[in-house]
Order: sequence, then structure tokens, then C-alpha cells
Amino acid sequence: MAAQAVTWLFVPATRPERLAKAFAAGAHAVIADLEDAVDACDKDHARTQLETVLQAGCPPPWVRINGVGTPWFAQDLALVHSHRSALAGVVLAKTDSAADLQALDVDLPVLGLIESARGMLALAEICRHPRITRLAFGAADLSADLGCEDDWDLLWPARLQLLTHCAAAGLPPPVDGVTMALQDPALVKGDARRAARAGFGAKLCIHPAQLAPVLSGFAPTQAQLQWAQRIMALAQQAGSGAQRVDGQMVDRPVIARAQQILQRASLRANP
Repeated sequence: MAAQAVTWLFVPATRPERLAKAFAAGAHAVIADLEDAVDACDKDHARTQLETVLQAGCPPPWVRINGVGTPWFAQDLALVHSHRSALAGVVLAKTDSAADLQALDVDLPVLGLIESARGMLALAEICRHPRITRLAFGAADLSADLGCEDDWDLLWPARLQLLTHCAAAGLPPPVDGVTMALQDPALVKGDARRAARAGFGAKLCIHPAQLAPVLSGFAPTQAQLQWAQRIMALAQQAGSGAQRVDGQMVDRPVIARAQQILQRASLRANP
């Protein structure tokens, strides 16, 4: 399910043979990419390649389609309509407004990519739109739009806005953006752990080698698990009123945090 997937792995639609490999590598959600991974001159070829795989039958991937204002949106949407039963959902690039979601017009789960200043300013209306299943943070594109570096600290205010709007709308925790490093598992794990601490529930990946570090980064530490288990054991014995554990006051918000930690551990094991 979209709300539970922790690792979201992009595969270029021009390389459809990699879809099966992505599933075999253990990605919770696989995204056939018709947008950034495909040059403008190859869009039609990529769409044809993807259609061939979908017609042949495979585990249902998500598909990232080009944004509403691009020349390729209409044909991408036609592909989605034609192969709806073979797809798990749609990732909408450059989700900038509720009008974009209205134009999407699909009966499938939708992951909206927030990757522009316009999208950030429209978060309230985007989060309220009935087509949205979950949101993802497009750090690279947003940093380019803002003219800043793709740096965690610089983009933290934008991430916090996204987290706040998703929580207020009752959406699942959003999906954090890509770490561009392909051969630095420590960096990928660190970014994933930082995202998990901030409140994100998943991360976009661009290579199978990133899957294990992301899962490790999102997994609670042993100390966190033991703490959460102690808190929940106390709550079961004494109820949800204020109690004292290890010199710490424990009340409803603390119990809720313990439940979140245990849920993270469960989702990692059973996405």
C-alpha cells in the first residue's frame, strides 16, 4: 500500500527490463519514470517501451508522468487510462496546484511531487484534494527553482511546511527526496535517519544499492525500540494517564510517540 511503502525506487521507462529487477531487489514501490529520467527526444519511445511491459504482465509499478503544463502530459495520461489495471498508481511531477490534480482525472492512488515554489505555496489546497494519496518532496527541483543548494539545512523550512500540511490534512507521512550519491551508503543512511527523525515516512531512491541503507536509516534503533516497548507496557498496565518512567513524565503524547516507533519497526518488516 502507498501509505506503508518506505522505499520508492525510480526506474527509467526506457529501461523496462529493470522493473522486474527493482521488485526483486526489494523496493516497496517501483516507479517507471517518464519524466526526469527520459530526454525530451525519447518520450514517445519510453512510453511505447513501458506499454509493451505493461501489456506483457508484471508486478504493477507506479508511473511518474510529466507535469500538467508539459507537451507530454496528455499522452502520458492516455497511457495511464489505457493500462489502469496494470498500474499501482501515478506519481505526478510538478504538482503545483489543485487544478493540476483535477486535470489528472485518474481513478488510481496519486503521489504528488512537491518540487517548486508554486507547489509549496499551494500545499493547503493540494493536501485537501481528494485525489491525493500521499506527497513527496522533490528536493533537487525545488532547490533549482529557489536558486539554492540542495542541502538539508537550507531546505529544512520547506520540508517542515510539507510535514505540517500533510499532518494537518490527515495524510500519511510524506516521502523525502532523493540522495544523489550512488556509492555512499553511509550518506544515504544518514539522510534516511534524518528524514525519519523529522517525521517523513519514506524516501525516494534512484538505485537498488540505496534500498538497504534507506531501510536501515528508517528503522528505529534498539534503544528506541526498548524504550517504546517499556512505555507501551506501562500504558497497558496503568492506562494513558500521566506516569513516571526512568525519571521521565509519560502521558498521552509520549505514548503516541512510542506507538509511532513500534509502527515504524513493523512497516520496515512488513511494508
